Amino acid sequence: MNKNGRPKLALKLSGVDIGMELLGWLSLIGIWVLVFLNFQNLPDTIPIHFNAAGKADGFGSKWSILTLPIIASVLYVGMTILNKFPHVFNYPTEAVTEENALKNYTMATRLIRVLKLMLVIIFGLIVFMTLQNINGTAEGLGVWFLPLTLGMIFIPITYYIIKLVKAKHT
Repeated sequence: MNKNGRPKLALKLSGVDIGMELLGWLSLIGIWVLVFLNFQNLPDTIPIHFNAAGKADGFGSKWSILTLPIIASVLYVGMTILNKFPHVFNYPTEAVTEENALKNYTMATRLIRVLKLMLVIIFGLIVFMTLQNINGTAEGLGVWFLPLTLGMIFIPITYYIIKLVKAKHT
């Protein structure tokens, strides 16, 4: 037990969890590879910001492209570390006890795992679409980008919160 009275448990990863972790790490590596393979051919000025409609509205040095894999890496590694401590998360249940801790921790860590994967995919899409803009094969991120990314983040959050709340009543 820790200071908030929640048990500390060592969670075993399921095949789905291992698959998501592997896919997340491979996607993160893929972003870095994509940037490094294209970096030398980038013009000195590239789009670095896109408005809500997906149109480029800010430009900067080609070195700016490195911020995307850096931020993706920091978020991914940070969330990976955070996921080792599910007993410190906030839960929509009155109390996390010995009886419900495994179920709560498993669902919460799976949510973090899904969100990590979604964030890496989103950053990968931004890198890919930025390169497409530079190559002239696309204009902006597209009107689909904002709704897609919002869905990729909020649909899993909503799903797991509903699942956790329902688990509270069983």
